[in-house]
Amino acid sequence: MAAKVIRERLSGNEAIATAIRQINPDVMPAFPITPSTEIPQFVSSYVANGLVDTEFVPVESEHSAMSATIGASAAGARAMTATSSAGLAFMWEELHIASSDRLPIVLALVNRALSGPININADHSDGMGAKDCGWIQLYAESNQEAYDNMCMAFRISEKVMLPVMVCQDGFITSHAVQNINLLEDAAVKEFVGTYKPDQYLLNAKAPMAAGPYAVTQYYMEARRGVAQAMYDSKDTILAVSKEFGELSGREYGLFEEYCMDDAEYAIVIMGSAAGAAKDACDMLRAEGKKVGVIKIRVYRPFPAKELAEALKGVKVIAAMDRAESFSGNSGPMACELKAALYTAKMTPDVLSMIYGLGGRDITVEDMVKIYEDLMAGNLCCDEIPYRYVNVRE
Repeated sequence: MAAKVIRERLSGNEAIATAIRQINPDVMPAFPITPSTEIPQFVSSYVANGLVDTEFVPVESEHSAMSATIGASAAGARAMTATSSAGLAFMWEELHIASSDRLPIVLALVNRALSGPININADHSDGMGAKDCGWIQLYAESNQEAYDNMCMAFRISEKVMLPVMVCQDGFITSHAVQNINLLEDAAVKEFVGTYKPDQYLLNAKAPMAAGPYAVTQYYMEARRGVAQAMYDSKDTILAVSKEFGELSGREYGLFEEYCMDDAEYAIVIMGSAAGAAKDACDMLRAEGKKVGVIKIRVYRPFPAKELAEALKGVKVIAAMDRAESFSGNSGPMACELKAALYTAKMTPDVLSMIYGLGGRDITVEDMVKIYEDLMAGNLCCDEIPYRYVNVRE
């Protein structure tokens, strides 16, 4: 049964902070960095005003923020933090510790370009840089999805015992105000539930060693355990999303299919730019063109089999990355999509495209042009085997 809806107008950062207030985690260490700074700012004000009993820990760096979050989680607390860009890069060592120790931490990541040169605007280079750290990654198109993903994150994390990143695009959603449907506080608290684990790493009544030096005979088994948990997490993500859909009326899967039933030409994309792709799709559909969009929501674990199934019948695909992996071959998502199609013995043409780096605009007109290129078979690339959108060569 759907819960009562509270209609609001919030920025993406406010939406995330509202979900955090409703969840009321035990501990939140944080260090400010643009454009995620507002999230701990809001939470610290909630603490000061007595709206939550979260222990807010101001620390001296992002490395310390994740270290403190790991310590709190290891002690059996529901713990989380927030960061962006270089802050996530500074946490890199700790990200691996969190996943290898199987800690159910949640991180609100407001995606921002990495240096250099210094840039404070949106792209996915921070999240993509951490894609192999053993964290589940959820990406949002809108403020509504950012809020909803945060509401689901702890349920997923505490079930599979892996940390979760809740990602949204810096400034584009984090600071832009949109209409949003919130759930009542009580509904969110009941959905998320309490966290009182019987077993946790720093339980004095059941001492164990976790995270110290692993000799050759044990290291691979630790990594294999994380790999299995990541692979198995898809079922949990879908189950939690289904339950949340029954509560909120908003359905989520591993990705969203838009006009894909008979699509022959498709854009595959993540994050806020999916809206421009959908608008372009609507314009061309009105002209009778068989185009569609797949918006990836869950990037880790990568839904390879499911994407291949959704793309059956598609002749040409634009795989669009808001990050550069410098592989000399394609963007990071495009590379994984190509591997998924190859494994499924599917051979559509796939055009890898890099767009929106450092916050550069991508418009509906740009998306229309991409569809037109797909339909015309204009798939050639200059010098490197993938294409940049709106770049001065």
